[in-house]
Amino acid sequence: MRTVREAHEATGKPVLVMTYWNPIDRYGVERFTAELAEAGGAGCILPDLPVQESALWREHAEKHGLATVFVVAPSSKDARLAEITAAGSGFVYAASLMGVTGTRASVGEQAQDLVRRTRATTDLPVCVGLGVSNATQAAEVAGFADGVIVGSAFVKLMLDAEDEAAGLEAVRALAGELAKGVRGGD
Repeated sequence: MRTVREAHEATGKPVLVMTYWNPIDRYGVERFTAELAEAGGAGCILPDLPVQESALWREHAEKHGLATVFVVAPSSKDARLAEITAAGSGFVYAASLMGVTGTRASVGEQAQDLVRRTRATTDLPVCVGLGVSNATQAAEVAGFADGVIVGSAFVKLMLDAEDEAAGLEAVRALAGELAKGVRGGD
């Protein structure tokens, strides 16, 4: 929670956390949601929590004003998309392709179709992630989605940096490039 608090205090922005279910379950759902909200958290992306097993999480998240962001995949059938989006809040995380997070050479052609299919089931914003790591990809995704999700590219920059200051500068530079891509080069 310290990192969430520090990020929130440094930016003045709410922080969305991506984590697996097990650490939350072990920590205690009520304790986690209360502390996350108090630290400036906006909600959680829980990629391994199935919708049908999420009632306890959603109850506590709602109690503390936290969004529950579920992930949809290109392989999701339309009925499953409807089930997932009905249970979520905040936005929907559309995985651009099958696989794990990380940078890719391209975003994946399935992403645009997934966004279209997901929008047919919800009024929530549909944001695309998995593989976005440069301005060209960000611009491509911004052309058909409500938001662009970047995570692993930032983590990689921090891990590969000589020190924290260099990592933060690299993250700042990439964030600027991505923003230009999304805004059409402005």
